[in-house]
Amino acid sequence: MKIIFYLIIFVFGLVVGSFLNCVIYRLEKKKSFLKGRSFCPHCCHFLSWKDLIPVLSFLILRGRCRYCGKKISVQYPLVEISTGLLFLLIALSNSQFSFFLISDKLLISNCHFLVNLFYLLIICSFLVIIFVYDLKHFIIPDKIVYPAVIIVLIYRLLGVLSFNHWNLFEWRLKIENWNFLLHPLLAAAGASAFFLGIVLFSRGRWMGMGDVKMAFLMGLLLGFPSILAALFFAFFVGAIIGIGLILAKKRTLKSEVPFGPFLTVGTFIALLWGQKIVNWYLSLFKI
Repeated sequence: MKIIFYLIIFVFGLVVGSFLNCVIYRLEKKKSFLKGRSFCPHCCHFLSWKDLIPVLSFLILRGRCRYCGKKISVQYPLVEISTGLLFLLIALSNSQFSFFLISDKLLISNCHFLVNLFYLLIICSFLVIIFVYDLKHFIIPDKIVYPAVIIVLIYRLLGVLSFNHWNLFEWRLKIENWNFLLHPLLAAAGASAFFLGIVLFSRGRWMGMGDVKMAFLMGLLLGFPSILAALFFAFFVGAIIGIGLILAKKRTLKSEVPFGPFLTVGTFIALLWGQKIVNWYLSLFKI
């Protein structure tokens, strides 16, 4: 049963990845991604269902449009596969799901898992868009960051509420639950203030306001101390790749490199393994 469940999650990720490719393309063209059929970006021919099967259509067509023969960007299968794998990793990292409902308590646990999983998959989709869009266009779009922040904020606000005996009409507040919102807000404020300081100090040469907004999203999503792990890996990966590009003479010290993809990578690492990384680091100081 679990294998089937994870297979469904992976295939669902492939399908969502195909949709994210559409969002990324139409966002740059300032077109609605909620209506209108998919079409070839070269010849504008409408695509049929057999042209839209994630990954498989790309392989069958050998990376070329069925109608004009122009090359299809490798971005499309890469985004689809990456989204599928990320969905699978998120599901595996939340493996407390049980397939056998034998009591009311277990039912509540499963429902909590599904709600949390759905929330994380939505956020994952936003992060994939940010990664690809900033990598291609050197900008983190507000139309993606702001909705993501709102969704995370709503999730945090709902976490402050608790329900009794799975009765959705018997909500009650717990004072200690406010930490579920306050601590991430503080992490978001701290992370965004740090990046804002860099923007002001460099006068926008090192980073932009998009990175500040992204840092706020990261802090709100991850909280403390996972935000520290995310920022560490973002700067670490960014430094490694930056040095590699300079050594390969693909970039110079004055070249502009988008930092959004690195922030996204750091976010995914912290989201999946942040607490384990923090615990491992703290264990180094134990005598």
